[in-house]
Amino acid sequence: MDESPFLKLKRWQWWLLVAINIFFLIAGQAAAVLLGRFYYDKGGNSKWMATLVQTAGFPVLCIPWFLLHPSRQASTSSTSPSIKTLALLYFVLGVLVAGDNMLYSVGLWYLSASTYSLICATQLALNAVFSYFLNSQKFTALILNSVVILSLSAALIAVNDDSDGPSGVPKGKFLIGFLCTLGASALYSLLLSFMQLSFQKVLKKETFSVVLEMQIYTSVVASCLSTIGLFASGEWKSLQHEMDVFGTGRVSYLLTLVWTAITWQVCAVGVVGLIFVVSSLFSNV
Repeated sequence: MDESPFLKLKRWQWWLLVAINIFFLIAGQAAAVLLGRFYYDKGGNSKWMATLVQTAGFPVLCIPWFLLHPSRQASTSSTSPSIKTLALLYFVLGVLVAGDNMLYSVGLWYLSASTYSLICATQLALNAVFSYFLNSQKFTALILNSVVILSLSAALIAVNDDSDGPSGVPKGKFLIGFLCTLGASALYSLLLSFMQLSFQKVLKKETFSVVLEMQIYTSVVASCLSTIGLFASGEWKSLQHEMDVFGTGRVSYLLTLVWTAITWQVCAVGVVGLIFVVSSLFSNV
């Protein structure tokens, strides 16, 4: 099935595509963060498992990818990058995604979902800087207004000593969670700008299948690294016990992991889709 380039879309069709990606991003991230906090609250203890489920749901994207994948004639364009270049690109992106997910998992372990989400707002200011240098993003009054207001909201929650967190978490652990989430936000901001640069300089395609392709291949790399971490850390040995003592039962434990994996993929498609259709900074906003 061939696809129409985005440049040929009518204005209302372009806005519809943007709106769909915004919905995927907001709905997917909101559900995934709440499910991740639910996993920890009900007895989940494996940070590597929490990291793995952020990318392990990539097989669900294979169906739409096969439906949208362009024909062999279109895919063998002379402008297409080599297999070696693509492999290196997706490997680097996958490593960044795996590291970023691990930092986010540690942050969510020690922070409440609301505090975690507000600290993540710092990624907008950082992404603005990366977008300026890597993507030649021009600053407007609306962009500066968004960066300042959202960054201030994150700063206020950071200095608020009364910020609530998961029960039993001491101030020292809260600080670790804050720093990990802040570091993850910085890495995520760099990742978004790098993805936009990849679309512009390497992939150079105007089909939505390339969005799914990037998400699938980077998720494969990140999932492999997370699986290695899960076994190397020895956390895999406690998964059976973790499932047995999970607060809402074994079935609920499995469903929580499955739906967390799916919702993170929905979110990721929205993120990458907005980077592709608009920009990394707009995706972050």
